[in-house]
Amino acid sequence: MSVTETVRNNEQLSRYELTIDGATAVAEYELRDGKIVFTHTHVPESMSGKGVGSALAKGALEDVRAQGKKALPLCSFIEAYIERHPDYADLVE
Repeated sequence: MSVTETVRNNEQLSRYELTIDGATAVAEYELRDGKIVFTHTHVPESMSGKGVGSALAKGALEDVRAQGKKALPLCSFIEAYIERHPDYADLVE
């Protein structure tokens, strides 16, 4: 499995998605006061340990930046990703 797919923002379901080989990892969010509040991230077991979660987090945070918004990581996975990648710390108020 190669993590070369594109993370997409599924606004109807309020989640970022990364689909590879028929499996989809998601980072769910809510919009609050102009911020994207990450509430839950799920990576299917078949995708675990292959960098999919990190690719999903990176793609989602890049989209937040492109939209000129701020992020609020209530999800522990997104929070830990930002801690490991301080270049995204400016997205968090």
